[in-house]
Amino acid sequence: MRGLGLAWLLLLSVQALAAAPVRYCDYPVYPPVSWSDGKQVRGLAPTVVRELFARLGLEVEIVVLGNWKRCLLDAAEGRVDVVLAYSSDQRDQSMRFSRVPVLREEVAVFFNRKRPVHFEQLDDLASYRGGLLFGESYGPAFDRFVARHQNIEWVSSSQQNFGKLIRGRIDFVIQERRTGELFVEHLPGAGDIQALPAALSVDYLRVAVSRHSPLSQRMDEIDAQLQQMSERGEIDNWLHQSEVTYRDMIGQPAGAR
Repeated sequence: MRGLGLAWLLLLSVQALAAAPVRYCDYPVYPPVSWSDGKQVRGLAPTVVRELFARLGLEVEIVVLGNWKRCLLDAAEGRVDVVLAYSSDQRDQSMRFSRVPVLREEVAVFFNRKRPVHFEQLDDLASYRGGLLFGESYGPAFDRFVARHQNIEWVSSSQQNFGKLIRGRIDFVIQERRTGELFVEHLPGAGDIQALPAALSVDYLRVAVSRHSPLSQRMDEIDAQLQQMSERGEIDNWLHQSEVTYRDMIGQPAGAR
């Protein structure tokens, strides 16, 4: 009877999971990975998440919070099920990360060429003032550097960050190269903003599932679906479509959106 009781509870748990939507948290300020058109979240990340869980028979509810740090906190505490993020020792304690990555990202140092920045190694940035979004982490070495030198100003949006760089209030911005270059293409006054050729780091964006979520027991299925998406070229196609869509949106007059 005890075995039947456990089996019944497991069945109820599976049914409850199937009925409840997957709560996916996004902070849409990273085109072409994710951004908002004013009505909905768009880009590679929400596309991958919706497709991934649809193939597992689950619907997705997109949750948008005030900054990226809030998304990570809600995932850590189980208020949302999923985020797309880089793995780190600290994050591994509260989330399970897919073995199969969604996207390879090169992290770059952006600067204003009117005020050149010398950068060959991480410590070279110690004498400059930089900008990051709340909650961003670019690896243990970078996190230790930030904690040691306290030379970072934290903000909620890339618009704020690059605006401060344009006006000379900070010396550099750390940003994924693809996102940063796409963002400044149409940013007023950003003609002098460019990325240094040397990468700060290379990391991989992964599906991260809260350890409080029942989905954390389905990581093998998640990895299998991601592997298929990658092998079929679907992720590359969605990334390209996202870049095209973002450029089209930015190029339109405000009233036409």
